Amino acid sequence: MTFVVTDNCIRCKYTDCVDVCPVDCFYEGENMLVINPDECIDCGVCEPECPAEAISPESDELLRWVELGREMSAKWPNIAAKKDAPADADEMAGLPNKFERFFSDKPGG
Repeated sequence: MTFVVTDNCIRCKYTDCVDVCPVDCFYEGENMLVINPDECIDCGVCEPECPAEAISPESDELLRWVELGREMSAKWPNIAAKKDAPADADEMAGLPNKFERFFSDKPGG
């Protein structure tokens, strides 16, 4: 089992979750974070830290996010410390269909 970052992270990219992760399994894209499912220890400390409620435990409905995490964590840099959220993060939280509208596979940093 793993935890996954879902599309509500896109263009919010709060990093409160990164700050509490004991195994540094988060990776940073241009406008979202992902969790490497092979590194996550399923501790769950990240889930309540996310202001956008973009982190959930793995489930059958969220398998696409597990695979996205695996794929992007191989391309994006690891992030192990909290950073400032984008200026418009609060406005972007909760918007529908963010993956189709805003996802970028470019690395962050």
